[in-house]
Amino acid sequence: MREKFEKLTDSQWEVMAGFLPVQRKRKNDLREVVDSIRWINETGSQWRNLPACFPCWDAVYYYFRQWKLDGTLYILNIGLNILERSAWEKEDSPSLVCVDSQSIKVAPFINNDKGIDGNKKVNGRKRQVLVDTLGLVWAVFVHAANGNDSVYGCRLVEQIEGLCDRLKKILVDKGYDGQFIPFATQKLGVEVEISSRPPTERGFVPIKWRWVSERTFGWFNFFRRLSKDYEKTVESSEAWIMWANCQMIISKW
Repeated sequence: MREKFEKLTDSQWEVMAGFLPVQRKRKNDLREVVDSIRWINETGSQWRNLPACFPCWDAVYYYFRQWKLDGTLYILNIGLNILERSAWEKEDSPSLVCVDSQSIKVAPFINNDKGIDGNKKVNGRKRQVLVDTLGLVWAVFVHAANGNDSVYGCRLVEQIEGLCDRLKKILVDKGYDGQFIPFATQKLGVEVEISSRPPTERGFVPIKWRWVSERTFGWFNFFRRLSKDYEKTVESSEAWIMWANCQMIISKW
């Protein structure tokens, strides 16, 4: 990622505009709105500290919230995933995906949807993500960190039902051994494989294909808004993760 923030180029905006409601004339330029959202995600700034060179913060927040609620962000995220896969000469939808979770601390003022992950000793929230072999995020679900991976992982596969028609296998770790396996098998008709570090090994051991989810979590470090969960609602937390995925894709165009 860049050290200095750069606004969207004409070619980048042309790609993103294909998935956004740009047909109707608006008071605010949607290109500037998208740049504002990107700036906040990369810098971690508060909404009210949005610089004067961008539209008014409350107008930008309106679009941030509205696009999450009405599915526009979902369409943008999936559309860019498909374009990125096409650039790698891959089919539109993946045949193999990885499901994994990341526990993250929350800001002091956050009281809702938080708990203690006893394994990782983190008081906060947990990010469940479903990624393909390129590390692209296809589904995300955020919940309290004390939530069970096997239970809440089911919310991920619900999001891709009918979307990934080529899907054959889902790779998970031992934390998903339970409700998740029969649910995903029945819901999507796919194989679920537990792929974990051999018990005789110590430290970090890269597991074939499953390491891509860890790399995706590593990519989140380029976005200061994701360094900690600052969101009062888990829906906003999910939105920032999808925006991060979109920003990583569009930065290559």
